[in-house]
Amino acid sequence: MLKFKNYTTEVGKIVDGHCITHEIDIIAERDNRHILLECKFHSDQRRFCDVKVPLYIHSRFKDVEEELKKKAGHNDTVFIGGLVTNTRFSSDALKYGLCMGMYLLSWDYPAGKSLKSLIDQSGLHPITSLLTITKDEKMRLLSQGVILCKSLADNPAILKTLPISPIRTVKILKEVNDICVYT
Repeated sequence: MLKFKNYTTEVGKIVDGHCITHEIDIIAERDNRHILLECKFHSDQRRFCDVKVPLYIHSRFKDVEEELKKKAGHNDTVFIGGLVTNTRFSSDALKYGLCMGMYLLSWDYPAGKSLKSLIDQSGLHPITSLLTITKDEKMRLLSQGVILCKSLADNPAILKTLPISPIRTVKILKEVNDICVYT
């Protein structure tokens, strides 16, 4: 989604902090903004990110931010630390994160700009949302770097890498085209 908004992105990068090194899930840059995000995926949609998660993420961000500010050319850089989850935040997690100026994004927060809203607005649905392919087929596609349904819509030949019948291929592509609404 950040690439969709013209950010350059890096995933899973090891970064020196002031005290220790950290693996940052996503680093995004555009103009003088550097966003460092931790992503928390939960398969149980009833699960919440409690306050321990933003406490931990914020301390890591501050350690990295202190070191990044020492680098030449970062005088005017705005550093933003944040947390993204496919579930929800507890009220204390939200309260703490907002108080500390963190970027927070969850399935239903913030209203109108939540993860669900951003996916719907951009049409960037993950292949994991498809019902017509099996878990094994999803894992095979993910291992090939195919993350978004848009990739399948733009290049249906990708499905030829899977042992899928022509009839199933048609059904899969119909579902892909039904959910990929580009704005």
